[in-house]
Amino acid sequence: MPEHLLRYIFLPVWQNIAKGVVPMERCRQTAGQPHPLPEPRWNQPLTADGLQAVYSENGDFRRRTVGAGTWKLTLCYIEGLVRLERVSDYILRPLAQDGRLAGASREELPKLLQNSVLYNVVTQPCDSMDKVVADLTMGWCVLFLPGGEALTLFVGAEDRRSVAEPDNEPVVKGARDSFVENLRANTAMVRRRVRVPELRMKEYTVGRQSLTAVDVLWMEGIADPGTVERVKKRIDSMDIDGIRAAGDLEEYLSDRTDTAFPLSFATQRPDRFCGGLLAGRVGVLCEGQSVGWLLPGTVDCFFGAMQDRTGGWITATGLRLLRYVCMFVTLLLPGLYVALVTYQPEVIPVRLAQSIVRAKQQVPFSTLFEVLIMLIAFEVLQEAGLRLPGPIGQTVSILGGLVVGSAAVEAKIVSPAVLIAVALAGIAGYTVPVQDFANALRLWRFGFVLAAGAAGLAGLVLGGAVLTHHLAGLESFGVPYLAPFVTGEGGVLRKPLPKDVFRRGIPRWRNRRRQR
Repeated sequence: MPEHLLRYIFLPVWQNIAKGVVPMERCRQTAGQPHPLPEPRWNQPLTADGLQAVYSENGDFRRRTVGAGTWKLTLCYIEGLVRLERVSDYILRPLAQDGRLAGASREELPKLLQNSVLYNVVTQPCDSMDKVVADLTMGWCVLFLPGGEALTLFVGAEDRRSVAEPDNEPVVKGARDSFVENLRANTAMVRRRVRVPELRMKEYTVGRQSLTAVDVLWMEGIADPGTVERVKKRIDSMDIDGIRAAGDLEEYLSDRTDTAFPLSFATQRPDRFCGGLLAGRVGVLCEGQSVGWLLPGTVDCFFGAMQDRTGGWITATGLRLLRYVCMFVTLLLPGLYVALVTYQPEVIPVRLAQSIVRAKQQVPFSTLFEVLIMLIAFEVLQEAGLRLPGPIGQTVSILGGLVVGSAAVEAKIVSPAVLIAVALAGIAGYTVPVQDFANALRLWRFGFVLAAGAAGLAGLVLGGAVLTHHLAGLESFGVPYLAPFVTGEGGVLRKPLPKDVFRRGIPRWRNRRRQR
């Protein structure tokens, strides 16, 4: 064996295997470091003038002096974030009509306003300018009292997108609601399905500038306490400017960033999210994001669908088997075609081999180049269809595939067999229910094609070994990524629900039994 082959190929692979034997927990913790949000940012005095200095160049800041008996109070809010009807009915009208305010002393005024005068449901005192500024941007208004005291009252507009059907996870038989961008609407949908007080929610504020609310949800008595604490520490240690997209949170929730495979399962469906909570997973919901995350994420999560529970167990098992078969087809079919045509043509049946040879006589390129060109064209068409509006994107994808494929075959740039192999691999990839996992398969498909072009079937086998080792070395919050396969519980067959007594898929629960 040449020395350079041992040094540059097998030695790095062996080192990677040795590192992956005991996967490392890479929880981002900042022990001993204060969280950025509680640090004071505003040094202005707790008065209306101090708050106006903070919002000195903001056109949506509103300030109004209100008479309450013999007292002069100042009301401040941000227009567009509050519902003006609530301000008028819950705050201004009681202040103008309640006669008890005329004879109240300065010491009695805060308690009188908070306990009996104001109609607002949520009223709380504030003792810092940072708290006032944070509440103001979340739909609260602030009422400044004499003596440097302040009350904040929630009068938020609560405008949100109406609940609609999920776009990425359609279902024929079942619930048709999906998560929206409002956090409290999402937690309410979860509460309607899981009505016991054992459903726990812990809220965090993430982002120095965005101050985004992030909720951690779990079932007390079912979820593993260690996993819950890891998720809490992971979110509490996030020190970023703001959460703008789902990926801003997903990468911080992942144990590793050197993989294309998702380590957290994202879903738009509240029923599937609640199913994950009941299975012992930890959920994460974020303000402004219409998805929920379930942790830990394992391979079986990405091949399950809600149809598996709405139909019979035999049908569900058959569909799951079909998805796993299609996974191997989308990964291996283009590379297998390259390996057989280039290195092992004797394996191909005689008539099929003759047909392939006749089609390739007029093609000036190698088989590897043909397959790569068609895979790249397929990816370009798919990206073009995703970036355009719905009807136009579908038209571009369908017509582009037909026109480009037919023109390439007629122009003798590629052979018909290559077009069929690439098309079958692309269609098989669409059977994976979760798009993030399908995208990882698309990237690894190129690697398998290159390995097959370099070493034939041996390269294809070596690529499969590298992929298996990579998946076996992944962990999500201490749970193997290939669970439940590595735990011996299986993840393909679906038992009849009356016989599915124990929870499966995660090695650790506080209560494994799901039914009697």
